[in-house]
Amino acid sequence: MSLILSSAPHIRTAKTTSRLMGNVLIALLPCAAAGIYYFGLRAALVLAVSTVSAVLAEFIWQKLSRKPITISDLSAAVTGLLIGLTVTPTAPWWMVMIGSFFAVIVVKQLFGGIGDNFLNPALAARAVLLASWPARMTSHPAVGFANVDAVTSATPLTTGAGIGDLLLGNVPGAIGETCKIAILLGLVYLLVSGTISWRISVVTIASAFLFNWALSGSLNDSLVAILSGGLLFGAVYMATDYATSPMQAGSQYFYAILIGVLTIIIRKFGVYPEGVTYAILLANITAPLLDRFIPQKVYGIPSIRKEEKKA
Repeated sequence: MSLILSSAPHIRTAKTTSRLMGNVLIALLPCAAAGIYYFGLRAALVLAVSTVSAVLAEFIWQKLSRKPITISDLSAAVTGLLIGLTVTPTAPWWMVMIGSFFAVIVVKQLFGGIGDNFLNPALAARAVLLASWPARMTSHPAVGFANVDAVTSATPLTTGAGIGDLLLGNVPGAIGETCKIAILLGLVYLLVSGTISWRISVVTIASAFLFNWALSGSLNDSLVAILSGGLLFGAVYMATDYATSPMQAGSQYFYAILIGVLTIIIRKFGVYPEGVTYAILLANITAPLLDRFIPQKVYGIPSIRKEEKKA
């Protein structure tokens, strides 16, 4: 009988990349549907352009570099859809395409492809778009207007929207970040399907709530804080990215707390009213360090130590 030697991992599982990415796409459908419902066909166009251009960018890059074509794993589609959901419905098609191409080619492919990027591609692209075209990225249409170019207003972070409006999505904002009920439906699906664990998303939200409560002393203000802007969306869909979050359970707690606290610090003490994008990107950089320096239980070590003590 011959033995086959190979490097880790050795566990076989039905959770392939395409299946996991497919689950993320399904979880994003409520957010996409809510965005189209509130902002109309212009939102649908933005989502279509962002998704198609991301897939096209990966195909073109791999074709030109003579690498295996991997668009069937759906990771590029997830990246593109996330970019579309985190921009305003008034975003021009060329700006969305630039974001998708930057995310897939610069942040993902230039670092080796899926699993090798150290920053979340969609969030890195959003940060670049925000730095390049801040006025376009922060001018949000009022909900319910068929012509979304006609009326613009500030984000919920600066308008003092009520909790009911925040939950339903009856507020201005990015396409996929306004309706919090849709985001929570996606979270439930991701948890039930086993696509993500509860640690990062729940601890991120909880830490932001508690830290805001410590600063403001108001439960209502803290509840509004976690329901405003992109905190909930980022905690569910961005912070939980496999490639850019810690692998160990203990490290994930510190990682999530860092995101929650940084978000509130940027909101409270920075000139930029929204802080989720930069909080997650900064936490992405610390993820490898957290896995390295936070003590973890290593398989087999306790048994070896017990045998040494007996000897």
